[in-house]
Amino acid sequence: MIRVISSDDVSTRDQFLSRLSARSVGLNPELMSMVSAIVEQVRIRGDEALIEFTETFDNVRLNVSELRVSADALSQAAHGVKPEFLRALRKAIANVREFHVRQKEESWNVTTLDGINLGQRILPIDSVGLYVPGGTAAYPSSLVMNVVPAQVAGVRRIVVATPPKTLRQNPTVAAALLELGIVEVYAVGGAQAIAALAFGTETIERVDKITGPGNKFVAAAKKLVFGVVGIDAIAGPSEIVIIADDSARPDFVAADLLAQAEHDDEASAILITPSRVLADAVAEEVKQQLTLLPRRAIAEKSLANYGAILLLDSLPAACRIVNELAPEHLELLTNENDALAESIRHAGAMFFGPYSPEALGDYLAGPNHVLPTGRTARFSSALGVYDFVKRTSVIRYSREAFQDVAGSISVLAEAEGLVGHARSALMRTRDIQLEP
Repeated sequence: MIRVISSDDVSTRDQFLSRLSARSVGLNPELMSMVSAIVEQVRIRGDEALIEFTETFDNVRLNVSELRVSADALSQAAHGVKPEFLRALRKAIANVREFHVRQKEESWNVTTLDGINLGQRILPIDSVGLYVPGGTAAYPSSLVMNVVPAQVAGVRRIVVATPPKTLRQNPTVAAALLELGIVEVYAVGGAQAIAALAFGTETIERVDKITGPGNKFVAAAKKLVFGVVGIDAIAGPSEIVIIADDSARPDFVAADLLAQAEHDDEASAILITPSRVLADAVAEEVKQQLTLLPRRAIAEKSLANYGAILLLDSLPAACRIVNELAPEHLELLTNENDALAESIRHAGAMFFGPYSPEALGDYLAGPNHVLPTGRTARFSSALGVYDFVKRTSVIRYSREAFQDVAGSISVLAEAEGLVGHARSALMRTRDIQLEP
């Protein structure tokens, strides 16, 4: 059950907030060591290691020829998906694409009258590997959120890796792959899939960047291969903070807390309010609505460990807590949402008012639902087109323009003890003879 922490119980509140910040893949050396061994085996042994780990962790014995999912197998897996799902999926894809098209950057350059041309080239990354979790966490919505911005950016090769049972257990994922036009799909999951995408195997050609959600083993593997390839982020458990006052409907608030808590037992769902009346009403609503939730056991554990209703003295005090937490999702359900938003500096996505629930952002609104977690909203942003491009600086000086600055380059270089840099500049001038 969700607890209510009063404003004067500072010690309990601080302990709760500390527990939230302790959920980090990087703080588990035993996990990192285990995953490191898996990654190294795939790097050295390639397909042989993939086959071995797939049998060990997924209880599926594959032949090398079965690592890549055939077009026929993909179509067969998607067969029977309900028409209403396809209609909703197509609408979601269209909305997400329309939003992300607006993120496209253009190359640019400027030329001055004295012969200087400077600019920036925007080019898509050549190849991207997208990870799709299996089991109950295999969400076609996450596939959409990763594939669409890569396609808008112009990535030529988009690869998907997912555990071998995913497409059979979750035909909606297969349907999403077909709708998005993804044809290179591998039946490999876990840390071994991340290693294969990063280093390549006999069957899987390496990629340049890896994105997509996953469990703690996937997150640890992404952390280990970063630098060999790019990654989107080290994603942690999902989280929501709701700031609400007496104007909020308790049943709406409770439903939104539970929507987050049902993700997994480490998800965090927090209400911050100055209203004791609302706090008590939401606590009762959570209790009632839990009985109707199929994933009740997961939600109950999430709320017990990482859920809370924080009573504070004022809404500005709530904003200060939010900036400390830097949550993935923030809902504002008050009479002064716009004013409060001006005080919020750190949040992955903000949802305004009773008819903009976090679930809207998960599926249909258009903005990306791949968001920074674990306080990383202090320095990170939602996944977007800009995560699938690279920027190249363009520098072009005429002879005359360079001669005007060569002396300054020399002075700066010599101040840093880099005489070779100074000579490289000065030998390009007409009037300065270099000593042998």
